[in-house]
Amino acid sequence: MKYIGAHVSIAGGVASAPLKATEIGAKAFALFTGSSSRWVSKAISDEDAMLFKENCRKLGFTPDVILPHDNFLINLGSPDEKKLALSRKSFLDEMKRCEQLGLTMLNFHPGSHLNLLSEQECLDRIAESLNITLAKSEGVTAVLENVAGQGSNLGHSFEQLAYIIDKVDDKSRVGVCIDTCHAYSAGFDLATPEGYEQTWKQFDEIIGFNYLRGMHINDDKRELGSRIDRHASIGEGTLGKEFFTRLVNDPRLDNIPLILETPDESIWADEIRWLYSQINTAGNN
Repeated sequence: MKYIGAHVSIAGGVASAPLKATEIGAKAFALFTGSSSRWVSKAISDEDAMLFKENCRKLGFTPDVILPHDNFLINLGSPDEKKLALSRKSFLDEMKRCEQLGLTMLNFHPGSHLNLLSEQECLDRIAESLNITLAKSEGVTAVLENVAGQGSNLGHSFEQLAYIIDKVDDKSRVGVCIDTCHAYSAGFDLATPEGYEQTWKQFDEIIGFNYLRGMHINDDKRELGSRIDRHASIGEGTLGKEFFTRLVNDPRLDNIPLILETPDESIWADEIRWLYSQINTAGNN
């Protein structure tokens, strides 16, 4: 079963997110539980949390198909001690917000060394941040998202993600989200049938499918290996429509949230409808 959706807005309150997801025909969704660009977000009231959970229940969204994203200021590998402390505090708050909403995953970008730490020192710091946060929270899995490799951002290789996982004490509470645009820009040739299979073979050998918790399914405005993060609408980028047809027919990607972060939200409903129309199409099983 494929659970396809998009990253919906929480304008009007967090409880509106499942309603907006339903309006576009989504069977999964992502959201920010607060501000995407502030260290501290307004607290979620108990009433709003109850309404969010009730809306999810009524509309059929279980926690395993909801993939919240943390705010963009957080850098769990920051070389600056003050920024690291702020990041860890904010990430824990994000975890607690997920707990309050009955959610079981929190997606995040691993971190950046800002050319002030070695890659290994930064990866060790990210893992340490996760161990600290997981020890102070419960029931929520920290989901590492691969990145395009722009600047000093880490998590663009499967080896880097595996290194972090290896250093996390409670491996039952760590997972991975693969962003298709980021992967292609990082050099994984998902666009060709051979490259697609080779990418997933490497993923399984280095990380393991048991850690895959979700995907961001975006086309890419840039070329293979560009190291630049620029999402495109489906079929309007370098990955192309055939890739997405292949993806939605891949049984290895069943039962996880497949989330659109394509740039034109006005066509999300159309993109979701097209993706579902491609399942079990002739020659693409």
